[in-house]
Amino acid sequence: MISHPSRHCTVELQALPSRIGQVRRIVSAQLRYWHMDPLIDRAALGVTELLTNVHLHARPDKTCTVEIELILDRLTVSVRDHDPRLPVVDDAEPLATCGRGLSMVAAMSDSWGVRPDGESGKVVWFTLPTAVSVAPPPASPVAARPPRRLVGEVPAAAFAEVEQTADLGRSQPAPARSAVAG
Repeated sequence: MISHPSRHCTVELQALPSRIGQVRRIVSAQLRYWHMDPLIDRAALGVTELLTNVHLHARPDKTCTVEIELILDRLTVSVRDHDPRLPVVDDAEPLATCGRGLSMVAAMSDSWGVRPDGESGKVVWFTLPTAVSVAPPPASPVAARPPRRLVGEVPAAAFAEVEQTADLGRSQPAPARSAVAG
């Protein structure tokens, strides 16, 4: 079931790989409709990670509800499931192929969290700011240098660990890709 009030969208589903891809496309289309294109990649990544966690870990079933809500300058994406167990953020080994989902959600979002939902469920959510921060103009621009671009969406600390583990003398494995179709 999909409802589309002006700044609210809800999708109920079974968190199966084929459905996760569909929900990612629904979230992307809804954000395009709301003219929030700069948020599409991060929202789609975040909802994919949360739904993948439901698929891999939720019991007794994989039924869940995805809700996206745009209020003022904040987009909130939440996933409600029927498993009361709260997620655990793992410290994944550098070459591990899983265990980084919630860390990625934390790195790419403004805030995130989890709350119990009644006696038999929980809601995992994250927020994204809708306003793009603008850098102040430099005090004395140098004509030979192009203007600087700020990357204010990803904290530098998120890349520090990756930089420390990179060994440029050896060939590196290909980056991990989601096993979710779509």
